[in-house]
Amino acid sequence: QVQLTESGGGLVQPGGSLRLSCAASEQTFSNYAAGWFRQAPGKEREFVAVISRSGVSTYYKNSVKGRFTISRDNAKNTVYLQMNSLKPEDTAVYYCAATTGAPTSLPDTYGYWGQGTQVTVSS
Repeated sequence: QVQLTESGGGLVQPGGSLRLSCAASEQTFSNYAAGWFRQAPGKEREFVAVISRSGVSTYYKNSVKGRFTISRDNAKNTVYLQMNSLKPEDTAVYYCAATTGAPTSLPDTYGYWGQGTQVTVSS
């Protein structure tokens, strides 16, 4: 059973950048599609980005396209989320998730989740 650990969150000013990392406990992390989700206070958890097992295919929430980039390094068992041009509305707890199924934007299809990392965008 894969365990996921996020890191890289913090406080950043509007327009700034952060890179989140998600380290997996399994050496076979390449067998999992991976996604990033986020949850703001009082809101539902929402999809941000997903990446296929090989890293060839990616898909993004419309509001982050052109600003966020998801990538992975299977040799390091790690998935990344590079976030640029951050806005206050990006403030949330960000979660990494993994699935042995097809990469999707639906949180219920992911069986493995990290503990989350807080991202706060504020001046």
